[in-house]
Amino acid sequence: MDELTEQAEHDARVLGRSLGLSRRQLLAATTGMAAAAAVGLTGGGHAHAAPLAAKPGNGNGVLVPPGKRGIILYTVRDAISRNPLTSDLPSGFKEVLEELARIGYKQIEFAGYTQNANSEGGNNLGTPQGAQLLRTWLDDNGLEAEGNHGSIPSVINDTTLAQFDAACEVANILGFGHIGTGSDPTGSAYLADWQAAADRWNILGERAASHGLKLYTHNHDAAYSFLLDEGPLDAAGRPTRSSGLRRLEWFLQNTDPNTVYLEMDIYWAHVAQHRFQSYTAADGTVVDDIFDPAGLVAEQTTRFPLFHAKDGARNGSAAGYSIVPFGQGDIDYVTFFQRVGAKGYHNAMYEQDNAATIPAPASPSLSLENAASSYANLAALRG
Repeated sequence: MDELTEQAEHDARVLGRSLGLSRRQLLAATTGMAAAAAVGLTGGGHAHAAPLAAKPGNGNGVLVPPGKRGIILYTVRDAISRNPLTSDLPSGFKEVLEELARIGYKQIEFAGYTQNANSEGGNNLGTPQGAQLLRTWLDDNGLEAEGNHGSIPSVINDTTLAQFDAACEVANILGFGHIGTGSDPTGSAYLADWQAAADRWNILGERAASHGLKLYTHNHDAAYSFLLDEGPLDAAGRPTRSSGLRRLEWFLQNTDPNTVYLEMDIYWAHVAQHRFQSYTAADGTVVDDIFDPAGLVAEQTTRFPLFHAKDGARNGSAAGYSIVPFGQGDIDYVTFFQRVGAKGYHNAMYEQDNAATIPAPASPSLSLENAASSYANLAALRG
């Protein structure tokens, strides 16, 4: 999908919100209308946190437009699960969404639909009725929901497809552009398992598209390790060596680019760059091959509509990095965003797995404080 088409789709979703329609309803009712829309890409209208000063020499333009600055709610899960009866801090979806909008975020990625049972709406908002309530809070705060780290069927049958359809309906109520999972298509290193995963994801990707959604997989470092697809077989008849193709590279080549998409977690991609630097070829030789995260995206940038903008500080661990607030680490985000192309297309979701505890000392307000400082640093990127 080119940038113009992506812009038109964004504009159609904005119009749908104003009409009270789901994304699927709007697409069905207004075929061709979105392409003619001329609404600004960056959106906005609500207050933004004051950005930090741009780094010297990077003044060539905003790298992540205001309308593309997002957060996955896993980052602030402690606040969402907080009991509002025992704390004056923001708690539950409604109050946390209000705070994130006040900070300046425009986009939201869910990590499930549960909250503290004492919060408005109750514990589980993953139903159509709960989604309607969430949608009201999103709209009231000028927020757009872009996806959810949900469950993707591991087998295809009538029951699992019906469950997937139900998840897509909830996604449409919330106004998602994407639906996905926080897991790799398979945890296996073997070609046969990746083939089965690709076959399943092609089916599900087509089904998601019938709901007007893009299906995506979010990946960790292991998915960028080398596929075992050649060489002598082990006792179980599985290959023990590699052609040099990384698992996700094979997946990209063997899934439909029009219906199956990826969300690169930029932190985990850099962990993979540190960890997986060589493979054993079919003839037994060891071949050096350094992974290039930005290069992989640039080859087919529109297949990566979502990023996790997670920062890492170099350390001496096997992973090579530890997770820190965005803008306080060593990952070169300016160069990354400059290299991937399609400027303004990608939805950058700030994530920090340990936002409630890092940097020390931990405090009940820390995850939202990190959300504020990380927003400022994401907004300050120039290149």
